[in-house]
Amino acid sequence: MNVLVATSLSQGTRDDDYHWCVEGELVTIQEPCACDSVHPESGCGCSRGFAGLSSQRATTTARIAEIPGFTVGDYVAALASGLSAQGWDPADAEGLARDQLALIAGWPTDAILERSYDRISIRRRPSAPGFDGPGHR
Repeated sequence: MNVLVATSLSQGTRDDDYHWCVEGELVTIQEPCACDSVHPESGCGCSRGFAGLSSQRATTTARIAEIPGFTVGDYVAALASGLSAQGWDPADAEGLARDQLALIAGWPTDAILERSYDRISIRRRPSAPGFDGPGHR
């Protein structure tokens, strides 16, 4: 099953990139704070980030990773645990899982994604020059 994980791959492509997550941890797409909702290009930057479920930190780059044997149920449980640890309602996990899986469906495994408020796009495809696979820059 493909899911979103934190990656440092392609960090530095944009001047305002940041990566404070643990490499490879599951990430989620959260609603931006009030500041970024009003001024997404000059706020704190959360509207550009993917939130780490374990570290409770964020990154501007996520990778579509295949985790063999990982099920939708596992994904919902991981999201519920991460949301609860961050003070969010874990009841939202099932809908969040469904939305995020639908978002990445059809996109290639190992693609690097970026976010600009409510737009998620592929920053770098796996076949792009300089792509050496997970764990390489």
